[in-house]
Amino acid sequence: MRQENLLKKIESVQKESQFSGTIFTKQGTGLRASMSYGYANRSEKIENEVDTKYGIASGCKVFTAIAICQLIEKGELSFESKLQDCLKFEFPYFDENITVHHLLTHTSGVPDYFDEEVMNDFEELWIKTPMYHIRKLQDFLPLFQNEEMKYPAGAKFQYNNSGYILLGLIIEHVSGLSFSDYVETNIFQRAGMLDSGYFEMDALPVKTAIGYIDFSDGTWKTNIYSLPVKGGADGGAYVTATDMMKLWESLTNYDLLNEHMTKLMLTPHANEENGLSYGYGIWIEINDEEVFKYLLMGYDPGVNFHAVFYPKQDLKIVVCANTSVGAFKMISRIEELLLFSKS
Repeated sequence: MRQENLLKKIESVQKESQFSGTIFTKQGTGLRASMSYGYANRSEKIENEVDTKYGIASGCKVFTAIAICQLIEKGELSFESKLQDCLKFEFPYFDENITVHHLLTHTSGVPDYFDEEVMNDFEELWIKTPMYHIRKLQDFLPLFQNEEMKYPAGAKFQYNNSGYILLGLIIEHVSGLSFSDYVETNIFQRAGMLDSGYFEMDALPVKTAIGYIDFSDGTWKTNIYSLPVKGGADGGAYVTATDMMKLWESLTNYDLLNEHMTKLMLTPHANEENGLSYGYGIWIEINDEEVFKYLLMGYDPGVNFHAVFYPKQDLKIVVCANTSVGAFKMISRIEELLLFSKS
């Protein structure tokens, strides 16, 4: 598709959906689109820009997976290491056979602190445990550590945030660093993601988008009372769209992990009911027995994030939104235009 047509189509999607956020797209080394819309701060009318930092919710589980793989690459851990041997916290009802591999692939069966079978509103979590108390990974433990297993370890795939909190605690135990310090030093700095970090919502740095929750009557509120004050190993980092492009490039260029470990991370290890597979921290779509695309996504109140990499076409797309919806519609249209349109 010709560049001017692509940009016009993106503009039309934005007008239709009132998309608020940033789009950044590259194919090979060439830039296809870099566009921002809406406000990072509605009250002050500060506009989103290409270097605006956005929350990406579960999109940053990939950072946790990379960190674990780095520690395994160094020989300080293994995929078969058992949870009970890695952490000294009490988990009275947990299966003794839970491994790091189970946690990475959402097959551990541990109770999820945000169980969508029990609740459908993330804000329900903070009725008994105020979100402003959640500043360290250990603060998440009372939400699930004394609950019953959902199923035996390894029995099936079921998306699970608690499993990634446990992985973050393992990273802290093995490395001796706080989880956020480990990621910022060993992933963000190595990948050149210098604008990204695990920021506290009551102390956000300059050029960070506030997340907005919109209501059907046209009113809105910010998401400051909807999320933990500081994100953890299951989600909650802030990144720029350009930094996430650097993440794709650093990972696929083997700058963060060696070739063997990178390919292992990007290999399907578990299948989800909607046809997607799961590697380590990343979704994978298989067509005709080969990888069609890799996908990262994150949904929180006031946060919507999608990023894809098509290896065969060397196409990378990052869409960050500071609203609860919008990124999926935008990235789906861009994928359609770049992969299937000839105009």
